[in-house]
Amino acid sequence: MRYLVTGGAGFIGSNIVDELVRRGHDVVVLDDLSTGKEANLAGVRGKIDFRAASITDLPAVHAACRGADYVLHLAARTSVPKSVADPLETNRINIDGTLNVLVAARDARVRRFVFAASSSAYGETPTLPKVEAMPPEPISPYGVTKFVGELYAQVFGRVYGLENASLRYFNVFGPRQDPTSQYSGVLSRFMLAILEGQPPVVYGDGRQSRDFTYVDNIVDLTLRACEASGASGKVFNGGTGARITLNEVLKLLEKITGRKVAARYDPPRTGDILDSQADVSLAEKILGYQPHVLFEEGLQRTWNWYQSAYGTK
Repeated sequence: MRYLVTGGAGFIGSNIVDELVRRGHDVVVLDDLSTGKEANLAGVRGKIDFRAASITDLPAVHAACRGADYVLHLAARTSVPKSVADPLETNRINIDGTLNVLVAARDARVRRFVFAASSSAYGETPTLPKVEAMPPEPISPYGVTKFVGELYAQVFGRVYGLENASLRYFNVFGPRQDPTSQYSGVLSRFMLAILEGQPPVVYGDGRQSRDFTYVDNIVDLTLRACEASGASGKVFNGGTGARITLNEVLKLLEKITGRKVAARYDPPRTGDILDSQADVSLAEKILGYQPHVLFEEGLQRTWNWYQSAYGTK
């Protein structure tokens, strides 16, 4: 089978590409390297077709889609703070770019389009865990753009017969997540701070909770969504079904790293939600998904990787 992975040089995308190559598939990666890194693909670079281009370039997307059986669309501007600061650019990439990928997938007659959606679509709805049938209430431009991507995918299914599935990823973490950006995942920033002997920065009081999901679980979920019968037109949560507060994470990091961790608490950021937890029963039922790497094991694996990648040489 031939897969197109947009954003395939990014953190999650490159982990998916690795698994596709391991399974013996043909893989095309489309990535403009605005946040992704070619180094993330170093282990498979000679086994894939890499194209440095943006999803906002429709001819490039059409060319990359040609001959594909499945399209995994992960390319996006993924930062909530950036979306608050510059909603126009976030809209251009996440909505206009997604529409380009959908048009190209439709024209290439691919078997299924799988969209990396986001738990940010739920916003601050108080009910936990989050269930896919809940009305979306995004509180950031980023959340809006990701929800619109789901709607567009479903409409392309109804209007053009393009099979589609959208996956609301919940706080994915693991190896290759870039900790050097102020917009990166909180766990990667915590680990870099610990390695550098600096206090991890917590925005708020640390009692906010997240369904942190190790990347291997998300790779499994995403590939299951490609072929599972009964999945087309549906939205699935991608999480573990559990949640943990940032303060509890800091205590676990003390245990895992063997170092004293004293955080610095700064004011909350606009657009950040307080609590997040996935109900994954729909993904279990239709996709056969089970999170096989739980949080503490994933945190240990991730720390080991960051020590190797960013620790003292």
